Amino acid sequence: MKPISSNNIQERLIKISLFLAASVSILITFAILYAIVFEAIKFFQMHSFWYFITGTQWSSDSAFLEGAGRSQDALGVNSAQFGSVALFWGTFLITFIAMLVAVPTGIFSAIYLSFYASTRVRDFFKPLLEILAAIPTVVYGFFAAITLSPLIVKIANFFNLDASFNNALSPAIIMGVMIIPIISSLCDDVLNAVPKSLKEGSLALGITKAESIKDIILPSAMPGIIAAILLGISKALGETMIVVMAAGLRPNLTLNPLEDLTTVTVIIVDALVGDQEFDSALTLSAFALGLILFFITLFINVISLYLIKRFKKKYKVSNL
Repeated sequence: MKPISSNNIQERLIKISLFLAASVSILITFAILYAIVFEAIKFFQMHSFWYFITGTQWSSDSAFLEGAGRSQDALGVNSAQFGSVALFWGTFLITFIAMLVAVPTGIFSAIYLSFYASTRVRDFFKPLLEILAAIPTVVYGFFAAITLSPLIVKIANFFNLDASFNNALSPAIIMGVMIIPIISSLCDDVLNAVPKSLKEGSLALGITKAESIKDIILPSAMPGIIAAILLGISKALGETMIVVMAAGLRPNLTLNPLEDLTTVTVIIVDALVGDQEFDSALTLSAFALGLILFFITLFINVISLYLIKRFKKKYKVSNL
């Protein structure tokens, strides 16, 4: 039997440490899912799961009466209804508008900084983008509520349109501005990681820089760009503070971003703060919403992984 050297012991310890570090995120994910699932099951024992995922009415104001054992019919109060469609609609609408602002601006700014800006300009604008990413979300929320929302209302009134001060457009735009540095920085790193041989080879064939970026560089960097967009979508779906401060608390199925509406994360915060009991339907509804939001995020990740693999496969085939 060969003696175990100190180098082998160190190698094993390093492998074990790396394995434990890689397992931390997986274990934490399963722990979070475990905590959410069991609390959500308690909620679905009180209220219908089918109505929760298909219902359009969310009126939880009277839910605390159920926990107190008081008859709502005798008090003339309607029973609580937990239909989450309006909440997720508001979340998706604000996220969609935010990505309309963040994706083109972030990608175009990354292209400019990577291929067109001089070294002096890049050294000036790159730190500014990093500073923009470091601003607390509460500051963005103040700006959206105090500055942008009244401005949107004035513009809407100028065109004879009705707009609420708690409109969805204001937090969506500010959320998009907040996500721009994330997408821009990641796309900039991905574009700079494209091999120089592809850039120089395409230019040597006589095509312009714009054509090289559009037809060669962007397709080869597409997996990283998709990952950056996915990160921005996840950030927008989970954002709370900006929506809490600038949007309303009214579940609203509307396509008009000038009206007030709310999102899932806002309702989760509203359900978890207050003096109601922890095992009440109102509090447990936050875990049910979190569970559905978890699976929606998981679905988005699966789709993005499929797209990334598809673009990688296409890129490899095109270089054969």
